[in-house]
Amino acid sequence: MDKPSKLIEWGFDEEWIDIPMEALHPLKPLPPTIKLSVKFLQIRSSVEAIGLVEPLIVIRHPTLPGCFSILDGHLRSEALRDLGIERARCLIAKDDESYTYNKHVNRLAAIQEHKMIVRAYERGVSAERLSAALGISAGVIRERFKMLDGICDEAVNLLAEKPVPRGVFPILRQMQPFRQIDVAHAMINLGNFSLKLALAMLETTPSDQLAEGFKKKVERGGSTEVIQRLERELAALQADTRLLEDSYGPDNLKLVVIKTYVAKLLDNAPIVRWLAQFHADYLQQLQLVAEIRTLPAGPDRSPT
Repeated sequence: MDKPSKLIEWGFDEEWIDIPMEALHPLKPLPPTIKLSVKFLQIRSSVEAIGLVEPLIVIRHPTLPGCFSILDGHLRSEALRDLGIERARCLIAKDDESYTYNKHVNRLAAIQEHKMIVRAYERGVSAERLSAALGISAGVIRERFKMLDGICDEAVNLLAEKPVPRGVFPILRQMQPFRQIDVAHAMINLGNFSLKLALAMLETTPSDQLAEGFKKKVERGGSTEVIQRLERELAALQADTRLLEDSYGPDNLKLVVIKTYVAKLLDNAPIVRWLAQFHADYLQQLQLVAEIRTLPAGPDRSPT
């Protein structure tokens, strides 16, 4: 008989709790000038206007009973202290993995921000207060209330945590619900949430799959076939790009190891003299390797 599978343990306690600010201790000191930064001022304005949206991530302090260390949320905690707020909403983590929270947590996507704004408005926060908190005009806030109008629930759920630009939603709105779902799946599969891809898929959408009021005339000739071919080529290109991205990190690590070894060889004078005498062409190539700083960056990707 197979052994029963081990249950995966939760990384957090199941519910958040309010913890007194004096019981929260930062893991790292903040720079003295942090309160002058634009980011801190935005966070402070947001907390003052609509409260703490994202709870702090904390872990029990190893030496101080009843106290906690902050894993993620140092600026938010500092804003709370600055505003004189006595308690903070926190999630208690079971492992000290500050790297995970600081480096790999996806911040608010467009849909999440939209839901946050709508929820705050429904709780009585005016558009003017939201405007002050987020640093955008009240008119833009009112426009964002309507961002998901005409977008089907399944497409919203698929894209809820994805980095989708706000400009994609007016494009999706021109399609019928099942076509919106197709486009959402295509974006996720390709890892591409750009306006260009959304527009390309809108262009290839048959008229009978467009929403009422957005019907278009079917053009004669081969233009539709050309667009469809371009869409297929784009999909293939995106797939190739994803493969390159997957191998970029390991390849860069190998390059660092090789370059370090070659540099040590070239620091050895007898080896350099022997290469110069018998294999000058090898010496030239090894010198080029030693001077490499990083692998070339791919499309839309900065060198590491």
